[in-house]
Amino acid sequence: MFINCKGNLIDLAQPKVMGIINITPDSFYSGSRSNTEKEILTNAEKMLQEGATFLDLGAYSSRPGADDISIDEELGRMMPAIEMILKEFPVAVLSIDTFRAEVAEKSIQAGAAIINDISAGKLDDKMLPAIARYQVPYIMMHMKGTPQNMKDLNQYDDLTADVLFYFSERIRAARNLGINDLIVDPGFGFAKNIAQNFELLSKLELFKNLELPLLVGVSRKSMIWKSLDISASEALNGTTVLNTTALLKGAGFLRVHDVKEAMECIKLTRELIN
Repeated sequence: MFINCKGNLIDLAQPKVMGIINITPDSFYSGSRSNTEKEILTNAEKMLQEGATFLDLGAYSSRPGADDISIDEELGRMMPAIEMILKEFPVAVLSIDTFRAEVAEKSIQAGAAIINDISAGKLDDKMLPAIARYQVPYIMMHMKGTPQNMKDLNQYDDLTADVLFYFSERIRAARNLGINDLIVDPGFGFAKNIAQNFELLSKLELFKNLELPLLVGVSRKSMIWKSLDISASEALNGTTVLNTTALLKGAGFLRVHDVKEAMECIKLTRELIN
């Protein structure tokens, strides 16, 4: 399976790593925040050198209860970051973490290659038509509500079945508009409590039924550090354990803060599988 990123076909036969660069002052893990030009470029260079295929730039914090910011503020953070990274690293493949069509379109015009939408088009009805126009790969995540209220919306009849049904509907909506390259993300931590996150991870292989690449983002999340009674800054080892589990259950992308360790997970699980 391949995805088309600005004319470059990326082979998904082996799992890929997506490095997280948060251009925000309030993301849940302080180690992921890049607020100066030097921090952004240093983090981008380190991740690329360590083997990241993609860099995922976020200018709107989607942690539970995060402040809502304007489109202008999101663009004001995002556009300079895209420009400086692509100027310094022209071959970098940039993913843009946004649920707003205007941010997505302007980012693609500036050279971004992928859109990563926590709402799968449900928070902005212009998003799917925009993706269809530009035909960039589109990551659709499962979430209910918004980052501001999702914590209270974790009621399900059957968690895994409900999430799979959600994706079947969103995939159909995207296909009806002619969107080709789709990736699904179960949305660990988004409208799900800790027990639900582990339930979803335990049944992750069921997502193979969607016949699409699967992205898993558990890096340093509270399902790890709250379970271990530690902090996010201490959650690398736990992240590695859950990333390994995800790979063995079919994950094709790991979205992470720590690229080197994720690449090691992929190498060792490939050895095990092969």
